[in-house]
Amino acid sequence: MEALVQKMLDEQSGVPIKTVKSFLSKVPSVFTGQDLVAWIMKNEILQINDLADALHLAHLVASHGYLFQIDDHVLTVKNDGTFYRFQTPYFWPSNCWEPENTDYAVYLCKRTMQNKAHLELEDFEAENLAKLQKMFSRKWEFVFMQAEAQYNEFIDTNATSPVNIDCKVMDITEENLKNPNRWSFDEAADHIYCLVKNDSYQRFLRSDIFRDLLSQSKKKGPVKAGASVGIRFPNLGFGQGMQRREPQAQVSFSTPIS
Repeated sequence: MEALVQKMLDEQSGVPIKTVKSFLSKVPSVFTGQDLVAWIMKNEILQINDLADALHLAHLVASHGYLFQIDDHVLTVKNDGTFYRFQTPYFWPSNCWEPENTDYAVYLCKRTMQNKAHLELEDFEAENLAKLQKMFSRKWEFVFMQAEAQYNEFIDTNATSPVNIDCKVMDITEENLKNPNRWSFDEAADHIYCLVKNDSYQRFLRSDIFRDLLSQSKKKGPVKAGASVGIRFPNLGFGQGMQRREPQAQVSFSTPIS
């Protein structure tokens, strides 16, 4: 299946991936379900001519985690203009990646902080948490602090390192965090990506750092050309020992007309 996904990702002959403009933002690296189904049916190797079979194959690719819908969390594909995005190869099932013990400990610790029934630890998770507490006995305070500050560092009314996102995206993110999952920050991530891509230079020009640099450059006096040349090219005899040559008066000779 991953060989098929690799063909879908081919820049020349794969599924057409594009950046779509939306209100006040852009949605990068997406494709429609209609584009995906059309690609499957046009692929000569697959030889699929039936729409139902093409949709079934698209569902399989989505259900195995190789692509996902950006506006919903269903693992199916619609043959319409719904936008999808391919999963990063690092998270493909073949990599069989597992979170590090520290990340897993922070995750379980955050779960214990939530006073919600559906977030209570399962028996095996509670056992794993107890094992991790023994493993990180000297570092457990650090793990606890990481879990406590995880959501409050960037996106919160009193965040220590606040990210500038609009109120609509903030409301969506806060609503998602009431039932947190792997997609809770998708809207915020897309919005921040667009800001970094399209608005970084303009924001830098309006920043205090740029204004301070500009004011400091205005305070500095002009540099004399002679001294500057003497420093950069000492072998040319310019600098402190350089003598200024006064322009000589021009003498004109005229022949008297006889």
